[in-house]
Parts: sequence; C-alpha cells; structure tokens
Amino acid sequence: MVGATQTEVRRGKSETSVALIRRFSRRAKSTNIVRMMRKHRYYARAKSKNVGRKRALVGITRRNAYNMLVRLGKIDPTVRRGRRK
Repeated sequence: MVGATQTEVRRGKSETSVALIRRFSRRAKSTNIVRMMRKHRYYARAKSKNVGRKRALVGITRRNAYNMLVRLGKIDPTVRRGRRK
C-alpha cells in the first residue's frame, strides 16, 4: 500500500484504557488518517465502457423478453409484481 501510515500507541503502566484510546485518536487525527479514510469511504472505481455496454445489453434483452411475454398474453402488465406489499 503506497503512502500508508502506521499509528502505534503503547499503554503506559498506570494509564487507563480510555486515556489510551483518546491518545490514539489524537495521534490518528494528527496524521490525517481519519480525514483520508472519510474521504475515501464511499469511493467506487468507475466501471469500464465494456461493463456498461454489457449491462445495457442485459437490460435490453430482459425488456425484449418481457415485452414478448406480454404480447403472447403470458404476463398481465397491469398487475404490479414485486416485493412490496
């Protein structure tokens, strides 16, 4: 991992666990780890053009199959199907 920062905190002899966590949080904040993690939290790599095209073809194929079943009378388009009740 490029640019990784490691933060290590060791507990003192008479230090409480709350103080240790507080000290770790302060050190992580000072090294900008928290800011970077929040910034990259919802990052999703962009899909390639080929993946987008394949998904579009799948959708077109499904719609065509559904429309064919409607034309053949096997599906009633007025009835709503789904998980909602």
